[in-house]
Amino acid sequence: MHSTKNESPILQSFQSAPKSLGKALFLAARPKTWIASLSPVFMGSSLAAREDCFSLSIFFLTLFFALFMQIGANYANDVFDFKNGADTAERIGPLRAVQQGWISPKRMGIAAFCAFFFSILCATPLMLIAGWWSWLVFALCVVCAVLYTGGKRSLGYLGLGELLVFFFFGPLSLGGTYFIQTHSLSLTAWIASLAPGFLSSAMILANNLRDEHTDAPAGKKTLVVRFGVFFGRSLYLLLLFGTFAIPLLLVSQGFPRPLLGTSIPCLCAPIKKLFQGKEVLQDTALIFFAYTLLFCILQKNSLKFVFFILFA
Repeated sequence: MHSTKNESPILQSFQSAPKSLGKALFLAARPKTWIASLSPVFMGSSLAAREDCFSLSIFFLTLFFALFMQIGANYANDVFDFKNGADTAERIGPLRAVQQGWISPKRMGIAAFCAFFFSILCATPLMLIAGWWSWLVFALCVVCAVLYTGGKRSLGYLGLGELLVFFFFGPLSLGGTYFIQTHSLSLTAWIASLAPGFLSSAMILANNLRDEHTDAPAGKKTLVVRFGVFFGRSLYLLLLFGTFAIPLLLVSQGFPRPLLGTSIPCLCAPIKKLFQGKEVLQDTALIFFAYTLLFCILQKNSLKFVFFILFA
């Protein structure tokens, strides 16, 4: 029986109810982790708006491309983790749709295909703007999303999860968003991209710390399984503190000083829970959200950026 002691009462009630296909697909999409794909798009777009190079249509296409890509990866992960034996009755955390029998592996595979299909529909206009090389980037995104837990030597099972999400949800996603809006690259965008990369990696670490006792028997050699829980906790802390060091670098690029440090108190809750052996995924996602929000509202033209999004 899965433990739900670290989840909200609303989510517990939602999970204990009989599952329709729609509810099962929603839970399998792991909405608590969506900030990883949404954040770099918002941050990259806010940097573009700062330079008066913001396009609302490009913003929404990029946003939905990133979101559908992450959902497709989560659906594929649900299938492959079940087949590889990583999702068992002993697993702590949100329930998995295939393991619970809510959706068959075949149906989940079809759902993953559909999510990737919608992502390419959103990406096609963007790739036509960016050029032929962007098709290679898109293909790389899909291949790595599937091979993260799929295949005989899946990337996540080799301990490459943190590195992959750092690259895809950090420099590639934010840098790509900024480039498609401005048709240029900048040192500021590259420095800023480190933060969502660090926080996405921290979310993966939070998952792997929680699942260490079931990952090891399944042969899922995450960094936590390879090097131990103490290493995983230390790396998690390093990623959090590294995130809040990024604004110090951005100041030298003309980034405004105030406000960003006000999200630092958010670190207290996950650090305390971390050393109590509790799950910190939700707390990490909240830090991610706070950081993204503060980053965006600090930009010049931030009000125009928010107005365009809210009243489009």
